[in-house]
Amino acid sequence: MTPAGRADGDVAARARAWRNALHASVCDVLEPWAHGTVVRATSRPTYWDFNVVRVEEDPAMSVEELAAFADQALAGLAHRRVDFDLVDAAEPLRHGFEAKDWKATRLLWMRHEASMPPGPDVAVEEVPYDAVHDLRLAWYQEDFPDQDPGNYHAHARDVSLRRGARVLVVRADHEPVAFAQLEGEGAAAEITHVYVHPEYRGAGRGTALTRAAVKAAGDLQDLWITADADDRPKELYARLGFRPAWITMEFLRPP
Repeated sequence: MTPAGRADGDVAARARAWRNALHASVCDVLEPWAHGTVVRATSRPTYWDFNVVRVEEDPAMSVEELAAFADQALAGLAHRRVDFDLVDAAEPLRHGFEAKDWKATRLLWMRHEASMPPGPDVAVEEVPYDAVHDLRLAWYQEDFPDQDPGNYHAHARDVSLRRGARVLVVRADHEPVAFAQLEGEGAAAEITHVYVHPEYRGAGRGTALTRAAVKAAGDLQDLWITADADDRPKELYARLGFRPAWITMEFLRPP
């Protein structure tokens, strides 16, 4: 893994490049607009992460103007999503989007840069992708209780397996109760999921899974993980050697 301390170069720029490369590998539409890029995966219309208006600079636009542009750029989709690369440009618009029933999320990108302290004695094993299907359903229901997943899980499976997804689990009574997922390409990778079923939280399973995923990633230039910048998981990741690299803002209007 990378040594302690900041890596050479612009770490935020590398996080952005990692995100952009993922969009480029999945989306068949990458259309520049005045302040960024419209990305769409036309065969995966219910996969919100790949049907987005990216705002890559301060657009000096109102909430109403941005929402109208999203209506045009994402026409035909049930959702709307506008992602700001510059959180300082997004923050003044947050209240206005929320007043229109859009959900705002400050997303913290973190890079692994420091050694990990000793962790809990929890057994972790690697399993096939489909072994944690029930946990994926539980995670989706917890995060999006009012949403029908539609084809989301099938689309996510296809995208993740194309990126060499590795799945790690913790069991209780022989059944998976928590999982982590690692996806990589070239000299970088991302821990895309760390999920513990609500009935099994508070016993170090999330810590054990994150530690195991870091070890499974091996010696890479960059290992990324993301967290809600206003929630607690970022504190766990910080204890395990992840450091802030980039903060974005996502505005989502679900179906």
